[in-house]
Amino acid sequence: MNQSPSQTLLDAPAEVLRARALVMRYGWNSTAYQLLNPGITLWFSEAGDAVVGYVRRHGVNVVAGAPVCSDDRLLAVHEEFEAATAAAGGRVCYFAAGHRLEETLRRSTRQSIVLLGAQPVWHPAGFNEIVRSHASLRAQLNRARNKGIRVEEWSADRAHASAALMEVLRQWLATRGLPPLRFLVESDTLGRLLDRRVFVALRDGEAVAFLVASPIPLRDGWLVEQMVRGDGAPNGTGELLVTHAMRQLGADGAVYATLGLAPLSRRAALPSPPMAGWLELALRLLRAHGRRFYNFDGLDAFKAKLLPERWEPIYAISDEDDFSPGTLYAIAAAFSGGSPIALVARALARAGAQELRWATHRSRGG
Repeated sequence: MNQSPSQTLLDAPAEVLRARALVMRYGWNSTAYQLLNPGITLWFSEAGDAVVGYVRRHGVNVVAGAPVCSDDRLLAVHEEFEAATAAAGGRVCYFAAGHRLEETLRRSTRQSIVLLGAQPVWHPAGFNEIVRSHASLRAQLNRARNKGIRVEEWSADRAHASAALMEVLRQWLATRGLPPLRFLVESDTLGRLLDRRVFVALRDGEAVAFLVASPIPLRDGWLVEQMVRGDGAPNGTGELLVTHAMRQLGADGAVYATLGLAPLSRRAALPSPPMAGWLELALRLLRAHGRRFYNFDGLDAFKAKLLPERWEPIYAISDEDDFSPGTLYAIAAAFSGGSPIALVARALARAGAQELRWATHRSRGG
């Protein structure tokens, strides 16, 4: 379903339209289109041929992915942005950068590089064969279909104006262990759909889940940026949404698709760059004890069971000799939209309230 840009595009600020033109010409990193999300500051190169999207936190410009520019300009644009940031008294950290930027900077500059995890990749036209050859996936799809789930694509204008999708989003956010996050996991994608594609799961004509895909123009591909399930979505709904989207994207000529970063995933087939002992310990503790707030292993397992063709490494790259605690705190602040400590406090309060509701339900014999 090819769409012209929606009415929401016409209402976007001029700098967003300028950035969008560069993204649609040079967007290679899977997060390239997310530069257009609300709350992202846009920086343009002096030549006007590149854009960087970032948020400034605690003296660090935390970049969404990588500079958007031609491959042969990547190093020069990085150096220009780094110089501009230093002149303003800051440092640069690229979060969720792909191997193109990692290889460029590793060869040419001194950087601290941390492997964040991996993202699964498919050729959408091959997804039908994956479904045909794996009975467990077919069983999940049939489970959703047998519960009356069907999937259709909605236009950007229809999705943008849909109170039903906003209700599904509200229900989904209410189940999260963390309060709504920002930056590369912005929940308000319905407010700025632009060139995104929206696939909706319906049960008895009512929306119960939806998927938002963002373009990766230079790779003829798409990022499944957001997948949201409401209270009425049965098991298998997520798999059915992804399958329908893959089939449609493949039919429309896409050759690349990803579900995005699985944080802390070890599925990228390469060794992790060496890291400071404190950071290795912090990531180990996060994996072991962070499940109350974010199910890293569950997300990794869901993406893996859809049988990707390969996994690509995803990095954080900081312009310092050793990745510092201050940089990690700045990244956390970028996602929290404020103080990470306050975010954790709110998350603990939310988790405590949820456990109290469960205990009350159990005591009543529910």
